[in-house]
Amino acid sequence: MTATQESTAVIPDFGDDDETDRKICFIASKGTLDMVYPSLVMANAALGEGIETHIFFTFWGLDIITKKHMDDLQFTWMGNTAMHPPGGGMHMPQGAAGLPGMTRLATRMMKKQIADLDVPEVPEFVQMISDAGGHLWACKMTVDMMGLSKEDMIDEVEDIISATDFIELSEGAQVIFT
Repeated sequence: MTATQESTAVIPDFGDDDETDRKICFIASKGTLDMVYPSLVMANAALGEGIETHIFFTFWGLDIITKKHMDDLQFTWMGNTAMHPPGGGMHMPQGAAGLPGMTRLATRMMKKQIADLDVPEVPEFVQMISDAGGHLWACKMTVDMMGLSKEDMIDEVEDIISATDFIELSEGAQVIFT
């Protein structure tokens, strides 16, 4: 492009922004601190856009909505070769991740980074999503496998449903696996 040519921005037309009949469903399958936030952040954003939002918690993702675990989610850089301290270009050596106390240190570091961004901690974030109209579902197979019941879940969980129930519920929805 020369100095005399002007660039024109191309802005896509997404249609009427006032109302939406969109539906989005997240499958939350991991319970480590770094893997919890993607579904919570995206579900919150979808609700803010007026999109019907569901989260199906399965396997270790069930820890997000289990009373006993949701306040104590951990983070480890074990197996995460991209791990590096905030603001630094140095990568953390994988061998150090298994040393005693490193999970606690990594968890503390990540929680501080999240707090510095004014992002709520997991229990408050889940409550916000529920209060905004998000639907929270627990996976029946996982609940059974872990010997849990509805009483082990936070009150905001609407029900424990099967994978078949979730497939039916998600008909016509965008489904995102996190």
